[in-house]
Amino acid sequence: MELGKIYNGFRLIQEKNIKEIKSIARIFNHEKSGARLLHLENDDDNKVFSITFRTPPKDSTGVAHILEHSVLCGSRKFDVKEPFVELIKGSLNTFLNAMTFPDKTMYPVASRNEKDFFNLMDVYMDAVLYPNIYKYPEILMQEGWHYELDNKEDEITYKGVVYNEMKGAFSSPESVLFRKISESLFPNTTYGVESGGDPDFIPNLTYEKFLDFHRKYYHPSNSYIYLYGDADILKELEFLNENYLKNFEKINVDSDILLEKPFNHIIEKVIEYPISENEIEEDKTFLSLNFVTEKSTNPEMYLALDILEYLLLETPAAPLKKSISQSGIAKDVFGYFNNSTIQTTFSIIAKNSNEISKCKFKEIVFNTLNKLVEEGINKKLIESSINIKEFEMREADFQSYPTGLIYNIKCMDSWLYNENPIMHLEYEKQIENIKQYSKEDYFEKIIKKYLIDNSHCSLLVVKPKKGLEEEKSKKIKEKLKKYKESLSEEEIINLIDKTSKLKKRQVTPDSEEKIKNISLLSIKDINKEADFVHTCEKQELGVNVLHHNIFTNKIAYLNLYFDMSTVEEKLIPYASLLTSLIGKVNTEKYKYEDLSKEVNINTGGISYNTRIYSQVGLYDKYSPKFVVKGKSLIENIPKLFELISEEICNSKFDDEKRLKELIMEIKSRLEMILLDRGHIFTANRVASYYSKASKYSEYLSGLDFYKFISNLEKNFDNKVKEIKISLEKVSKIIFNKQNLIASITLEEENYSSFKDNFEILIKNLKNNNLPKLKLDLNILKENEGIMTSGKVQYVSKGNNFIKLGYQYKGSMQVLKTIANYDYLWNKIRVQGGAYGCFVLIEKSGNIILTSYRDPNLIETLNAYSGIKDYIKNFKTTDREMTKYIIGTIARLDIPLTPSMKGERGDAYYFSGITKDIIQKERDEILSTTEKDIQDLFELISKSVEEDYICVLGNEEKIKDNSDIFNKTINLFN
Repeated sequence: MELGKIYNGFRLIQEKNIKEIKSIARIFNHEKSGARLLHLENDDDNKVFSITFRTPPKDSTGVAHILEHSVLCGSRKFDVKEPFVELIKGSLNTFLNAMTFPDKTMYPVASRNEKDFFNLMDVYMDAVLYPNIYKYPEILMQEGWHYELDNKEDEITYKGVVYNEMKGAFSSPESVLFRKISESLFPNTTYGVESGGDPDFIPNLTYEKFLDFHRKYYHPSNSYIYLYGDADILKELEFLNENYLKNFEKINVDSDILLEKPFNHIIEKVIEYPISENEIEEDKTFLSLNFVTEKSTNPEMYLALDILEYLLLETPAAPLKKSISQSGIAKDVFGYFNNSTIQTTFSIIAKNSNEISKCKFKEIVFNTLNKLVEEGINKKLIESSINIKEFEMREADFQSYPTGLIYNIKCMDSWLYNENPIMHLEYEKQIENIKQYSKEDYFEKIIKKYLIDNSHCSLLVVKPKKGLEEEKSKKIKEKLKKYKESLSEEEIINLIDKTSKLKKRQVTPDSEEKIKNISLLSIKDINKEADFVHTCEKQELGVNVLHHNIFTNKIAYLNLYFDMSTVEEKLIPYASLLTSLIGKVNTEKYKYEDLSKEVNINTGGISYNTRIYSQVGLYDKYSPKFVVKGKSLIENIPKLFELISEEICNSKFDDEKRLKELIMEIKSRLEMILLDRGHIFTANRVASYYSKASKYSEYLSGLDFYKFISNLEKNFDNKVKEIKISLEKVSKIIFNKQNLIASITLEEENYSSFKDNFEILIKNLKNNNLPKLKLDLNILKENEGIMTSGKVQYVSKGNNFIKLGYQYKGSMQVLKTIANYDYLWNKIRVQGGAYGCFVLIEKSGNIILTSYRDPNLIETLNAYSGIKDYIKNFKTTDREMTKYIIGTIARLDIPLTPSMKGERGDAYYFSGITKDIIQKERDEILSTTEKDIQDLFELISKSVEEDYICVLGNEEKIKDNSDIFNKTINLFN
């Protein structure tokens, strides 16, 4: 393409080859509308489109976030209530979402099918430029907030999807902390307010202000359009110009992001967050030192500060983390470098501390930093930290996220602030500079400039307060009571009418004619053959090896699966504990700080976890595995084996202080996960009431494991001897050659590098013939209500259909699509106001319904019970059934990275899933009919009738519904 030339209304401004990501970058300006466009051309068939707007909010009403939800609720060409949901149900998308950031709103889509890709672009462009928000005030009411009143006698309540989502977000103390960090550092700019919305302020958003925000910011002149992949760029430009951009004139949009002026001195603040009456306040405070560092448009500092945060606070050798941890003032320490705002921020956080330790915390941080500057940072620590970050960038393994999406987000870190969008994609020069500079006192100077001598910083204390949630709830109730009392009879009737009108709109189906405006692929567009990861089973040195012959760009992905069926029941939690200790404790050859340096210099990382593989078609047969994961360049395979061998065979558990540090850290992080991912936790908990595999999983990662870790932490001094003996014992049992199946993912031509070095590991493993134990795990119908100080619920209900006498069918995956995006979406999210809801259906027989950040409890359980009648009376058209089938296939056909393909192949192997089984499932999905769905009525009916339930949520809400639980317990006490 020719620089300066206009292509379909777009003038080409710059073209450059970016070798780091194997792409040609082209920057365009749309002459008429002022839209900016970046195109990354490459051979990736997973095409990405996004349109982003600079959207700096001026208050915490959440207008940017609510608008992000709302524009996807119907538009000029696609005048249906939820085109977003229609696309999820019926497109081959590999990514479909929208995201609100502190200063921008992004609308990305991805697909490997060109026809589908253009359909997605069409719906999204129409949504952002011509939304139905001007026609239907009910969209703001549903997605944002509204006063709800069904009858004159009722109390008025607040309802709304974003309102409930943010109530859930503000239930987590970590979320409160991160929001207050930004508020404390940027009191005079857009970053000082909450773009997602603060529940205390969301009800201040008026309909007119909501529309004004769209009018002001959602114009092509304020847009950043991004295209990635192997599509025809001329065709894409023509589509955007002819259908949308040519209809707009360039205007001046005032959306500049202002810089916060540096502070003259440190700002200190104390913030409270709620805990329940049964929790103790001790050791539940967060201490955080936060610094405004460099602009994100400085590419070298953008990368160097990220490396510094890892070096100081993440790696086991991190000196600042070590100083704070060993002082005993906190049970967990971590850092956070935020480089996605115009002024980047660097945070040092001590968790599970106390307010009294504030001065000590500050003193330790600055003393440690000064010492590092004076004495110098260990050069090997610097080298290892640079290496691991470089490995991550070169590998570009973003798991299930499209590569183009991650590059898009990275581009916005400079593009949004009027700098070149490819700045952060070209990392070679920066990495080489940092490597060279770090031979001197490079990182020491950064510490001095951006941390020690930086007065633009804040010191936050985020501490717990009993009864705070009850206080807030009481105030809201009183406020709403006074509001109702202030209304005239006519105004009350009007409010009831508005509520009724909203609910009527929610339950009124879209017309078939309007739905047909959204283009739909046909079954012919779908590949009939199922993707299957082939595994070549080999034998090396008496060990079964699963080889996946896949292109990996000279990286070896190694997984070692050690059978855990030789581990007795009381040691199972110790096996899980082991996954968090190995690599972080001393070994025979290395101190743990030196070990982590060796790992980061020579590999892409070594990690440990546990997995349970259920046998397909058999709900009570499962295979627990202790998994060792490692990756390295092909030439470093010998070192990878050497380091893994050192970690699993020679770890020492005799450093009691280090053990206590790590156990406290594990407990702290578990608490964060339990609050943030309550739906995953309650889903597995429900399954443990009837499934031995899930009960086993509870010992490894659920409430049972949390109770185990809490007990170890609380009684550490009394239990330390038992802990050391148990860890030694379980290590000897697990790391045994006869327990091992190895998996290697790399090209056939590089297999010899694995084979020739396998002995480095094998010669160090024990080779004992241990009996496999048949554990009599005690499964009970617990039906627990688990109480927290949170404002929302996570409600789960489940069963196992194989246990009930049914077999898995491919049509169940279509049912999952239907349930998730018709029945549950409308009942739980649209009408109930929950942020999320879904059904999990597994080949092992588990069927679990669960909700996420849900304001309701009993209403959600009633909706779950009602699914059987929905299926019994299920009626649809051929077109709708085609849509459900396409949406189901899209979910199954998400592109996999090389490492994910290897692990998928391993899962097939351990679960007994063959190509025939996968193909049969796909055939059944593609041929699913209305009758096939109706035929699942009996299975679903029996599954929900047994009432296996588990709820994690608000203490008051659970107590009010205590009669439905067999027991209620406090999560934290």
